[in-house]
Amino acid sequence: QVQLVVSGGGLVQAGGSLRLSCAASGRTFSSYGMGWFRQAPGKEREFVAAIMWDGRTYGADSVKGRFTISRDNAKNTVYLQMNSLKPEDTAVYYCAARTSNGDYTKTNEYDYWGQGTQVTVSS
Repeated sequence: QVQLVVSGGGLVQAGGSLRLSCAASGRTFSSYGMGWFRQAPGKEREFVAAIMWDGRTYGADSVKGRFTISRDNAKNTVYLQMNSLKPEDTAVYYCAARTSNGDYTKTNEYDYWGQGTQVTVSS
């Protein structure tokens, strides 16, 4: 069982930055693939970024060049650095962990989810 605790959301003006953190319990964190998703009101949860157990990273087209996902296995933590934020980035952001090697953009590939954190970008 893995527990994920998300922190770092908040209110920021357009063009600003935020860093989200996701701290995981358990001794096998380094073997998990990790992902960030977001869900805006009235919309489906969507893929934002993923980092594999070996450090390879992937991001949605909408955030490429602005968001960076990283992990610190010594701290059992994954991060999402968000720069050049836009109002359309406003959503609840979730962190998730998976053991599968399937499609990292799909929510049903993830076994564990953290609680969401609200990110609001004002124009």
